[in-house]
Amino acid sequence: MVLAVAAILAPYISGDPVRFDPVNRLKPPSTAFWFGTDNLGRDVFARTIYGGRISLIVSVSVALVSSMAGLAIGLVSGFFRRADVVIMRIVDGMMAIPTILLAIALMSLTRSSVENVVLVISVAEIPRVVRLVRGLALSLRSRPFVDAAIVAGSGDLKILVRHILPNTLTPVIVQATFIAASAVIVEASLSFLGVGTPPETPSWGGAIADGRSYFQIAPWVVFLPGVFLALFVLAINILGDGLRDSLDPRIARTL
Repeated sequence: MVLAVAAILAPYISGDPVRFDPVNRLKPPSTAFWFGTDNLGRDVFARTIYGGRISLIVSVSVALVSSMAGLAIGLVSGFFRRADVVIMRIVDGMMAIPTILLAIALMSLTRSSVENVVLVISVAEIPRVVRLVRGLALSLRSRPFVDAAIVAGSGDLKILVRHILPNTLTPVIVQATFIAASAVIVEASLSFLGVGTPPETPSWGGAIADGRSYFQIAPWVVFLPGVFLALFVLAINILGDGLRDSLDPRIARTL
């Protein structure tokens, strides 16, 4: 929550992240520059806080887009046998490619922007949600309450929406938190490689990439954005574990 609030309030608690100040380049942390400055004299604290905004936007957006798309595709794949054959072959092919390589390949077809980064990472993460929801749907469609709904004359759409969808939401919500953590890492990796967000947009991956040539004389340029990146991913993973323990009734009873 602290990291999220700091990212949201970045314009009020930090300076200009893109203002060049060559006179104060590579200054160590001090009262004037809390996290020091980089090779162009930019305030590392401001760039770190604003970089959190990009990571927050990407993580939330990717989690929402990939979860909703994967949920819809997974329900269709798990409930309709004919569609399952086609969908799962496509999903298996996509999952055979590592996420970062697939994201780089897709980004090479578009221009660098936050919107395209969200779209590309979402496409790379959808297959994981599809496989999860498909497995749940296959298990649920053989349950007695589904058979009772079929006997009662309920249509396929009604069965999906009323009986199967509610029983898949909890695992998807938990999976969405881990997708959010993965999205932050992938976005930072893309920005580090120069194919993610535009160079003028502050991001943790871009800050680390800019400072790697000066690591020996100015380690704070790389170290501090890296620490925030690690803490943000750790916090999301802990949130996911907490949601799993709270939403899964079997684990909740055990605890």
